[in-house]
Amino acid sequence: MYGASIDLGGAMAEVNPMAIGMFLAFVFATLFITYLSNKKSKSASGFYTAGGNITGAQNGIAIAGDYMSAASFLGITALVFTNGFDGLIYSIGFLAGWPIILFLIAEKFRNLGKFTFADITAYRLQAKPIRVISAISGLSVIVFYLIAQMVGAGQLIQVLFGLPYAVAVVLVGVLMICYVVFGGMHATTWVQIIKAILLLAGASFMAIMILYLTKFDLQYYFSQAINHHPKGEAIMSPGGFLSDSISALSLGLALMFGTAGLPHILMRFFTVKDAKEARKSVFYATGLIGYFYILTFIIGFGAIALLLGNEQFVDANGAYKGITNMVAINLAEVIGGDIFLGFISAVAFATILAVVSGLAIAGAGAISHDLFVNVCKNGVCDAKLEMRVTKIATIGIGLCAIILGIIFEKQNVAFTVGLAFAIAASVNFPILFLCIYWKNLTTKGAFWGGLIGLIVVLTLVILSPSIWVKSFGFEAAIFPYDHPAIFTMPLSFVCIYIISKLDTSKRAEIDKAGFKAQDFRAESGIGASEAVAH
Repeated sequence: MYGASIDLGGAMAEVNPMAIGMFLAFVFATLFITYLSNKKSKSASGFYTAGGNITGAQNGIAIAGDYMSAASFLGITALVFTNGFDGLIYSIGFLAGWPIILFLIAEKFRNLGKFTFADITAYRLQAKPIRVISAISGLSVIVFYLIAQMVGAGQLIQVLFGLPYAVAVVLVGVLMICYVVFGGMHATTWVQIIKAILLLAGASFMAIMILYLTKFDLQYYFSQAINHHPKGEAIMSPGGFLSDSISALSLGLALMFGTAGLPHILMRFFTVKDAKEARKSVFYATGLIGYFYILTFIIGFGAIALLLGNEQFVDANGAYKGITNMVAINLAEVIGGDIFLGFISAVAFATILAVVSGLAIAGAGAISHDLFVNVCKNGVCDAKLEMRVTKIATIGIGLCAIILGIIFEKQNVAFTVGLAFAIAASVNFPILFLCIYWKNLTTKGAFWGGLIGLIVVLTLVILSPSIWVKSFGFEAAIFPYDHPAIFTMPLSFVCIYIISKLDTSKRAEIDKAGFKAQDFRAESGIGASEAVAH
């Protein structure tokens, strides 16, 4: 590796011209895609859903690209590198939610909605309160998800260019704003498709080369990892990362059910023309995502075997001296030298950029479509004004992401995404699931039950060790667990159920009476195309 060496707080980074060249080539290529997509993102339909003209296969690849985020590639690899076997709970949890989406959500969601997931919950319930709680909950999920992506992006550019972390985060935020404001969902979809293909190709090559360097001998491969890791044989056993059953079960619930409540993922089902294509999207996405998580297992243990045994990456005590979230990037250098390091760096950046763009669109939709148009303007709004508010919201989300990315610099990116999943599982999923499948759900039940769940999950997340101690600097956490979903998800279901049952208002009768028409639309899809074209 060649170039000028720059000190990054104890970890030496090399300014690599090859990596920088590939990085810049990707940036310019995606900016060109954004330029071509600009004309197709003028209307609300074009901006939010790419006009509904994406095929099931294309959308499936784009969903995989959206879902295989910095948390998946950088974060899970780092967790496996640090904790061994236990780090794989994220891989399993992230994947386990897709059968729920396939069998319970995808088709009905596509038939009922238009732009955002609040369109489904507001189909038969009173629009204003439901859109308010859905938008606030969705934005909460998006904020935590954005933090993870911004941290990963900042550290990546810090290592690649030798820039200060804060400057790197600002650069990513500005690029995200440009892509979304000028390209909308059409540009984001194609960036996600290209990124998914490149990431799967790069990760496959990494996995094959790791096995090649360990002689395709799994016993030798794992023995190298055990010998080099400070925890020794403990990395092959569960319990080292999540030592208590409550934390393990809580994280599992959050990852499994939170997937079905992620606004930026659910929004992608509106980009296809009908329910059949939505189902096809999930089929393709599940296969690609499952394959990718198998690769993260190989890459994570390969990083232990090949990096911790390399004097370039460990100090005199044998401890890893680099940034833990960047082990996949350092591993690329060991496997393929400067060229592959440049490729993986560019792909990792593409991964982050594609995800933050999708998050920004979902967040802008919640602010402009749900809150501004349907709450403030009672559903009557000039299309140009709506788009202006959307783009202003995008800029605001970008600035918020930059600030939070700087504050949460030390957090593991996969862990931070786990917090986003906890909110999605505790609020979005209960409201969405009961709205689609329970005829007795009422507006008051969904609003107040969801609000209670949201307040409790946000409070417990802030009071947890990960935020209260690691980010805010207090000595001890008020809430002892990092993952609250095991408490907050049942709480939301119970509160929504009880409040709905106790609701005897006239509005409650209207909510219940509307279930039959909603269920017919969800099953048949009749009227769905008109809603999207509207």
